[in-house]
Amino acid sequence: MDTAAIRAAHRKRRAELPADRVAELSMDIAAKLWRQSFMSRARRIAAYFSVGGEVDCDYFIADALRRGREVYLPIVRGSELRFAQYCAKTPLSTNRFGIPEPVCPPGQFRRPQEIDVVLTPLVAFDATGNRIGMGAGFYDRSFRFLRLRRHWTRPKLVGLAYEFQKTVQIKASSWDVPLHHAITESCAYRFR
Repeated sequence: MDTAAIRAAHRKRRAELPADRVAELSMDIAAKLWRQSFMSRARRIAAYFSVGGEVDCDYFIADALRRGREVYLPIVRGSELRFAQYCAKTPLSTNRFGIPEPVCPPGQFRRPQEIDVVLTPLVAFDATGNRIGMGAGFYDRSFRFLRLRRHWTRPKLVGLAYEFQKTVQIKASSWDVPLHHAITESCAYRFR
């Protein structure tokens, strides 16, 4: 299947998940994520607010704040993402995609290189860490510097997905930035 067909099929299946099933699977994925060794060193973690049946990060975010971690959320600025710190009292506004973002002056943004772990939403992923997102390319543009690095420093890109979102093979484009890991309800995948 081509990328558009994979995206359409997986978005449809993801959107059909009942809310209680999304909640159950999201809690399982959050628990599995915390058991990964790289999470013990992560102090600054970027998450996201879910839409369209994506893995819900709310459980993870609440737990991360309880554990004393700094949580950041993406803000769309032009064609890239910036990251603003988030807590329960952070004011939010809705972006052009209908996704809540922290209200934050630009001087308080974190650069992607300053984040330890970035949790990425996705539509599909394959066995080598290639990812299909929603199609706008925000994550690929924001983390393109990782394609030039031979040794990882940070951030570590971690896709959160349901097991059914794993697909046989995704044809990667030259600008795609692969994941380091993907976490599903049944498996923790490591790609590099």
